[in-house]
Amino acid sequence: MDIREAQLLIKRRYYERDRERGLYKTFTWMIEEVGELAEALLKGGINELEEEIADVFAWLLSVANILGVDVEESFKKKYVEN
Repeated sequence: MDIREAQLLIKRRYYERDRERGLYKTFTWMIEEVGELAEALLKGGINELEEEIADVFAWLLSVANILGVDVEESFKKKYVEN
């Protein structure tokens, strides 16, 4: 699965709920997941780290979907083409 496919999967599953929640609240959920990732980093368990990284990525994709941003294309522009 590439980034674009992941973004589409998240959009299909969560877009309506995310859109209704709104950008600010969705972003706040993402930040909460970043906090959980920070806690997992302190504890050091690989399974928990993997789960929290996946959660942060999913919430980032949700924020991008609300904004209409193609994460894969944005990443390429920033890190591949420069």
